[in-house]
Amino acid sequence: MAAGVTNAHGETARHSRLKRLAFLWAQAHGYSACAMEVTLPQCRYRADVAAYRPQPKKIGSTAIFECKQALCDLRRDNCHSNTARQRLEALCHRRQILETRLRVHYPNLRNGDSLFPEFDSHDFTAIGHRGYARVLCELKAQQNRLYDCTKFDKLIRYHCANLYLLVLPMELFRDSEVPVGWGALVESDGTLTLMRRPVWQETTPENRIRFLQRIAAAGTRAFNRQLEITFDEIVAADCRSF
Repeated sequence: MAAGVTNAHGETARHSRLKRLAFLWAQAHGYSACAMEVTLPQCRYRADVAAYRPQPKKIGSTAIFECKQALCDLRRDNCHSNTARQRLEALCHRRQILETRLRVHYPNLRNGDSLFPEFDSHDFTAIGHRGYARVLCELKAQQNRLYDCTKFDKLIRYHCANLYLLVLPMELFRDSEVPVGWGALVESDGTLTLMRRPVWQETTPENRIRFLQRIAAAGTRAFNRQLEITFDEIVAADCRSF
């Protein structure tokens, strides 16, 4: 196992410490219901720390904390969907132009897989055209980035919570790297300092209740692990109640 890894899921000691600090910070700021590794409503993502702050006579507010220990990890999730999509469309347009020109200059690239020549597919990679190969490579990378690297953008777009905060070590903090709408909590000497305030995001009361339910479910799973309660024991207890 790699140095610094603390559990079977590959979490490092540094990442675990950032999560613990976020957990403490949330409770110190009124978020009395907190849990780690919470599956979020309306999306496929999990939050490192999810928190709920109750308010008198109305539904409370929700917050998501994402801990990042390395710059590459931060940038992997920090792709802006609209910008990436515009770049992807430009690359597709560039590929179409190149393919149109290559069909004219290299008619022998037809595969002959159709009854009508105008519908034949072409093997444009056979000639080793460097410009075309470069466009294909960037196109693939941009598609992967758009579909797999937009977590921060999607969490806000899906209205998962009211507030979103990155939790970073001091040497990792760059204001330009913090995604739009997110706040930044920076760790130094074992404490967190709010270096950028998050922008409030409106969510429906129903979403906030579902968020609180996910926190409760994650907390129950954590206590089950701590108390070594298995699924079979739960089923057996349910059967005995009848």
